[in-house]
Amino acid sequence: MTAPFEPAPIIVTALFGPADQAFFDGERSAYFPPERNHLAAHLTMFHHLPPSLAPELRRRLVAETRGHPMPRARLADVFSLGRGVAYRIDSEELAAIRARLAAAFAGLLTPQDAGGWRAHVTVQNKVEPAAAKALLTALRDGFRPRPVAIAGLAAYWYRGGPWEMLSRHMFSA
Repeated sequence: MTAPFEPAPIIVTALFGPADQAFFDGERSAYFPPERNHLAAHLTMFHHLPPSLAPELRRRLVAETRGHPMPRARLADVFSLGRGVAYRIDSEELAAIRARLAAAFAGLLTPQDAGGWRAHVTVQNKVEPAAAKALLTALRDGFRPRPVAIAGLAAYWYRGGPWEMLSRHMFSA
């Protein structure tokens, strides 16, 4: 584990409004293996940015959020991760923000972050395929797409355990 004062990779996520965060946390709490569930539900935009980007990233996140309305987004579907299940989030506006950030940091992205992006919230992972398939079937029964509130963007230091907040940037209501 990296010491708190040492640079560490940066993770960027979208932040949900309180009701949606509570919904996703409840789903994750119910279905994620408890021994692996150390984080709140989240929508990862970047998995590993270099720590040297912290000042520029903060500037860009402020520019993307301050004075801007929340991006329109919707809970669109439930899908299989093979050994888990996730909810797909559709948002052209959030995808455009991510694309602008990816273009700004293009030469510094890991292959995972440089590849295609599929906005989602994982609610189950690293379980037996049969358990994942059963949950997928259960969640699809009665599933209805609905709006989701994307309240802001956040950056975290990844130091090998729970994430440490670097900065938080809220959209205008």
